[in-house]
Amino acid sequence: MTKQLAGKVALVTGASRGIGYAIAKTLAAQGAHIIAVARTVGGLEELDDEIKALGSSTTLVPLDLTDYDGIDRMGQAIFDRFDHLDILVGNAGILGILSPLGHIDPKVWDDVMAINVTANWRLIRSFDPLLKRAENGRAVFISSSCAHDFTAYWGAYSTSKAALEALVKTYAAECASNNVNVNLLSPGPIATALRAKAIPGEDSTTIPTTTELAQAMLPLCLATMEANGAVFDFANGVITQR
Repeated sequence: MTKQLAGKVALVTGASRGIGYAIAKTLAAQGAHIIAVARTVGGLEELDDEIKALGSSTTLVPLDLTDYDGIDRMGQAIFDRFDHLDILVGNAGILGILSPLGHIDPKVWDDVMAINVTANWRLIRSFDPLLKRAENGRAVFISSSCAHDFTAYWGAYSTSKAALEALVKTYAAECASNNVNVNLLSPGPIATALRAKAIPGEDSTTIPTTTELAQAMLPLCLATMEANGAVFDFANGVITQR
């Protein structure tokens, strides 16, 4: 059976666990070479083992995304080795703390913005030329319903995701006349460590798994995806355009 991403190169951030791990495996199962980026080396090595078992391959990049110069170096290395990038999945994100806005420590606020917003801008800045060199560049960034549904005490996370959506939609507008399509994915409730931290005590068996999400979002990474600048929601096992 022909694999839909055979010969493609895909970069996934936050790939050592959770949603990023599942997306990396799903893309690899379709034949993509995975550039897996995360801080946790152990998780990356486990991912490498699983992807090799699927018959695909990885390049492991242990990197803290607040090392912005490191992102630039990674872009140069991808150019030198692959000449282009077919798929970019900006998944890495942190919750920060659930707290009244006036009680949030400035460092916590800055850390959330650095990972959830600025790092994704640096990814765009470094990888836009590589995506344009692909036949059909595709970029997907992981947002959240918190970008629109504003709830008390979620201020840092909500603000960062709203800013991410503004960033990505602006980039999509700039890509309207080229071969790169850029979209956002809002996962909804998913059984992840981040959600368990935010909502302790929730029965994770009652909500979708990261694998279910990853398999449903695969079309966003394909050359056949025509949407650009859209937000896709995942609910009841289905991806729908907002």
